[in-house]
Amino acid sequence: MSADTASRRRLAVFLVAALALLVAPLLAQQMGGSWVRIMDSALLYVLLALGLNIVVGYAGLLDFGYVAFYAVGAYLYALMASPQLTEISPVLAHLFPGGLHAPLWLMIPAAALVSGLAGVLLGAPTLKLRGDYLAIVTLGFGEIIRVFVNNLDTVTNGSQGLSRIDPATVLGVDLSVRHTLLGVEFANVTQYYYLFLAMVVASVLICHRLERSRIGRAWMAIREDEVAARAMGIDTRNLKLLAFGMGATFGGVSGVLFASLEQFVSPQSFGLQESVMIVAMVVLGGMGHLPGVILGAVLLAALPEVLRHVVGPLRQISGDRIDANVLRQLLIALAMIGIMLVRPRGLWPAPEHGQAAPGTRRERP
Repeated sequence: MSADTASRRRLAVFLVAALALLVAPLLAQQMGGSWVRIMDSALLYVLLALGLNIVVGYAGLLDFGYVAFYAVGAYLYALMASPQLTEISPVLAHLFPGGLHAPLWLMIPAAALVSGLAGVLLGAPTLKLRGDYLAIVTLGFGEIIRVFVNNLDTVTNGSQGLSRIDPATVLGVDLSVRHTLLGVEFANVTQYYYLFLAMVVASVLICHRLERSRIGRAWMAIREDEVAARAMGIDTRNLKLLAFGMGATFGGVSGVLFASLEQFVSPQSFGLQESVMIVAMVVLGGMGHLPGVILGAVLLAALPEVLRHVVGPLRQISGDRIDANVLRQLLIALAMIGIMLVRPRGLWPAPEHGQAAPGTRRERP
C-alpha cells in the first residue's frame, strides 16, 4: 500500500469518526436524555483515563489515589461557583453581595493549576517508592482527601454535599437550558456532550504530543527500567514529579466539568471504587496506548449503564432472589476477568518494542 493511499484511508476514517461523534448525541436524545447522559459520563471517564495514563501508562507509576484530583477540581468549582463561601464568610458576602459566580473559562485553568500542585505534593514523598508501596501511599492520599472534605462541615457541607452550583456557560450560552439551532433542538445534556468532546479532543492532542516528545520518551525509559534511565543521565526525580503533576491537571479539569454538569458534589462521588475503576480503564484498554485507553474508558463507563437493561430479565428468571445491583456488579467483574484472560496486555495494547504498529507493513530491503 502506497503512502498516499494509506494517508487517504486514515483521513477518510477520521472524517467518518468525527461525523459519527457529532451526530451520535442528536440521535441518542431522541430515545431519551439518559442515553446522552451515559455518553457524557463516558467522555468524563475518558478524560480521567487519559490523565492517569500519563502516570501509569507513560511513567509506570501505580497511582490508586487519582480520584483525589477529581475531587479537588469538583470542590474548587463548587465553592467558587455557588453561594456557599459568601454564606459562611461575612467578608466575602460584603465584597460579593450577589455571591461568587466564577466563570467556567477561569475555573478550568485554575483547577488544572491547583490539581497539578496537589499532584506534585503527592509525588514528592513517594519518589523512592515503587510498585505495591507506591500504590498503598497513593491510595491513602485519595482517602485522606475524601475524609477531609467529608469532615470539613463548615466549608464543604460535609456528607450532605454542595448544591446550587452554577451550570456551565460557554460564550454566554447557558448549557443547562435547551436551545434550538437551525431547527434542531439541543437538550442540556447534549450541549454538555459537545463541551466534554471538545475537552477530550484537546486532551488527546496534548497526550499525543507528550508521547512523541523528549519528555514522553524519558517517561517511558523510566517505566521500562528506572535504574538504567538514571544511568543514562535522565533526571528521574523531576520527571516523575512532572508526570504526577501533568496527570493531576486532567483530573482537576474533569472535576470542574463534573460539578458543572451535576450541579451537586458530595464525598460519596469520590470513593475508592472510582479510583479502582479508572485504573481498570487504563489497564483494560492498554497502558500507554491512547486508542486503547479511550476504548477501555468508554467500555467500562458505558457497561454498567447498559447492563441495567440486562439484569432485569435475569432477575426475573431467578425469581427476584438476586439483588439487581449485586447482579450487575457480578456481570461487570466477570466481563473484566474474561477480557484480561483473553487479552492480558489489554484490548488495544501498544505495539511492542521493535515491532511495527498494527496495520502497517515493513518494506523489504
